[in-house]
Amino acid sequence: MIVPAGLSSSTAVAVALVVASLHLAVAAGARAAGQPSFRGRDIAGSGRPCVLAVAPLGYPCEEHQVTTADGYILSLQRIPRGRGGGWAAGGRGGGGGARAGQPVLLQHGVLVDGMSWLLASPEESLPFILADRGFDVWIANNRGTRWSRRHVSLDPSSRLYWNWSWDDLVVNDLPAMVDFVCRQTGQKPHYVGHSMGTLVALAAFSEGRVVDQLKSAALLTPVAYLAHITTPIGILLARAFVGEIISDFLGVAEFNPLAPPVTNLTRAFCRGPGANCYDLVGSITGKNYCLNSSAVDVFLKYEPQPTSTKTMVHFAQTVRDGVLTKYDYVLPERNIASYGQAEPPVYEMSNIPAGFPLFLTYGGRDSLADPADVRLLLEDLRGHDPDKLTVQYLDQFAHLDFVIGVCAREYVYKDMIAFFDRFN
Repeated sequence: MIVPAGLSSSTAVAVALVVASLHLAVAAGARAAGQPSFRGRDIAGSGRPCVLAVAPLGYPCEEHQVTTADGYILSLQRIPRGRGGGWAAGGRGGGGGARAGQPVLLQHGVLVDGMSWLLASPEESLPFILADRGFDVWIANNRGTRWSRRHVSLDPSSRLYWNWSWDDLVVNDLPAMVDFVCRQTGQKPHYVGHSMGTLVALAAFSEGRVVDQLKSAALLTPVAYLAHITTPIGILLARAFVGEIISDFLGVAEFNPLAPPVTNLTRAFCRGPGANCYDLVGSITGKNYCLNSSAVDVFLKYEPQPTSTKTMVHFAQTVRDGVLTKYDYVLPERNIASYGQAEPPVYEMSNIPAGFPLFLTYGGRDSLADPADVRLLLEDLRGHDPDKLTVQYLDQFAHLDFVIGVCAREYVYKDMIAFFDRFN
């Protein structure tokens, strides 16, 4: 879509609101002005996830890299076992030099990276819980995020580097990471995705990708449809075509929530009448059930992360259209050049192999993965083998409860691990 030079006042307001919200309040709004940025320091090499968040807690940790078919160099962290060098009671291997246990690959959502899994205590963070149970844990980091900003020939400062949407994660990133874990471990991993990590997986499964290389998939707050999202700012994004405005009119290919143009806009928004920048996280995700203030503070210390503006446009298209398709170039001739047809192809969720084990868990307060949209996905899966489909509904949970909620271990992870044990 080509946007005319004159933006309406309502569209300008929508731009301000959306950019402010997706920036996750720049560390809770006004507090952000004095918040140090960890991104530059980490890229410089003084700290990576293993050093920052894993090794200090007594867990072994390895840094790995994998290159996608289109040249992006992705970072993965591996926690091959629990603390102490042996296996916890109920684990799946011997101590000492025994090979690592059952692998599991964790995939984060949009505007965050793999650190989002590692920010709570070992008793509450999913990677540490899995490692202490004897799993061989692998943590993915999408292209463009803090530790996955390299390419064989492109520089992140160029527009070409950011010319991708989440379609490219389906085709390139997910298969590359799954294949890497399979080759490194000699085993098929389980998969855990949150938010966009579920969307990428579902789209891949619907096209028959990676299902033969995985044992199962656990999808936390599964996203396939977005027609019923209730976050007001997200709705504004979709209706105002904000992604297209930023991408086409302003020429911004990288959507960086911490870049000065965005933070300046956020501060201006936060000074406006009635603005509540201290509760933007809840206004975006829904009223989370078991997030405490310290968990949010730690989360905002390391997140958010950049993504491509094209990915944000793609999400807006999904909200507006009510259908999950590949990226829509709008102009028929561009879609024909990309797909051989005037309209973008649909990801058919009903094509997911009926015998592939799936664990789905979602919350009644989630403003992003709204229960009505999850029910649309479940309707698509009505032909799934009942023995291979487990669905969990938690009425009080919202979007972030499943990753940094202090009670996720008891309400979610325990049942998810029991599901994995059925297929080990």
